[in-house]
Amino acid sequence: MPASRSPRITSVAAPVVVILAAGQGTRMRSALPKLLHPLCGRPILAWPLAAARGAGAEKIVVVDSPERRLGALIADQQEVELVVQEEPRGTADAVKAAVPHIADDDIVIVINADAPLITADTLREISHTHQQSGEAATLATMVLDDPSGYGRVVRAPDGTVERVVETKEAGDATELELRIREVSTGLYAFDGDALIAALREVRSDNAQGEYYLPDVLPIIREQERTVVAYELADPDEMLGINDRRQLAAVTAVAQRQINDHHMLAGVTIVNPAATVIDVDVTIGRDAVVAPFTSLHGTTSIGSGSTIGPHSTLTDVAVGEDASVVQSWATEMVIGDRVSVGPFASLRPGTVLRAGSKAGTFVEIKNSDVGAGTKVPHLSYIGDADIGEETNLGASTITANYDGYRKNRTTIGSRVKTSVDTTLVAPVSVGDDAFTAAGSVITNDVPEGALGVARERQTNIDGYAQRRRERAEAEAEERR
Repeated sequence: MPASRSPRITSVAAPVVVILAAGQGTRMRSALPKLLHPLCGRPILAWPLAAARGAGAEKIVVVDSPERRLGALIADQQEVELVVQEEPRGTADAVKAAVPHIADDDIVIVINADAPLITADTLREISHTHQQSGEAATLATMVLDDPSGYGRVVRAPDGTVERVVETKEAGDATELELRIREVSTGLYAFDGDALIAALREVRSDNAQGEYYLPDVLPIIREQERTVVAYELADPDEMLGINDRRQLAAVTAVAQRQINDHHMLAGVTIVNPAATVIDVDVTIGRDAVVAPFTSLHGTTSIGSGSTIGPHSTLTDVAVGEDASVVQSWATEMVIGDRVSVGPFASLRPGTVLRAGSKAGTFVEIKNSDVGAGTKVPHLSYIGDADIGEETNLGASTITANYDGYRKNRTTIGSRVKTSVDTTLVAPVSVGDDAFTAAGSVITNDVPEGALGVARERQTNIDGYAQRRRERAEAEAEERR
């Protein structure tokens, strides 16, 4: 190991983080750019961006390809600069594209965008370690039981890093070098001046004719500067994504980390292997997530609530002590002590207030359901405002579309609709009102009134006999 030396600084400066994102990602076999593929609720690129922000980066520079396919993702992120690598000429050339945004006195961290599991803690730690060491460059390494395919880290006699030997082609490394189990992760920390100077000296005299970032390390040593290693504790952080198999493998690791985080915080996940939870989901203590449940986007679950089994929630706010069983909900609010399902479909704009219920085979869209109100089963409620403690009978329908526009229905508090009631919007039902079974309500029902809108029943005697006789006569004629 290198001899100890006095730290160059006593405080830690915010780094500049350069994210290499110009690769074409052709092995994904997709019209969607690789780094925009979703990973547990975020595009792949959003993961290293979040880590860089969490590490307190002074500036983030994303190196894109000439097509600028990543521009839309970072367009509204003021601290992020987008630069272009004009030709795919290797990782050192990609870092050169970021040089206009790097000052001599900057601490520069370079990471690969397709290794999304890197954490803010690791970026902070390598930045801190680098600055306190006083050296020109720090290479993050890891020791693997099977280092196949990775560049090997060759150490100098004093323990500093001498070079990285690539192993892509036969003959790149000697037999002795191939036995080295310490590998390069592609994560670096540099002094800005040392990096800029070394990039000017990098050559492309290799089989691929490209400029490789590891080649700056021996150049820095030739300039009588030192390169040290920082060993990562968790190799999973550097798992890369080049194809959909690797995307699935990284997703599995990320999902396990997300589930572990929630369980350690007091959430019961009955079967983590059968549960999908996106990275930005929040879950309160003592909540229960039952098997085959998927929680996506910015969904939040209050303490004591039970979600699932077989439920999918996307961008849903769930209060405390609620229950959502075998149902689907998107962009809506479920209040405290609300009961949902089974087989409910809750669509955007819906609010279920405290103690309300959306029961079996109920669909609700863009509606405000008051506290304590029950929509027990077999109903469609669209574009409606419903008061408190109302009960809607089975097969209550709000006919909200007249062929030209959506119209709203207003239902007061403590209303009771009987089974098979259709409310043709725009229409209003007052507080404490009732509707008769089988009614099609087209006019307002006043407060406390009973709305009856159906034909008087007529029984036709002998109808079945006459029907049979007519059928027999028609059959005789055909013969």
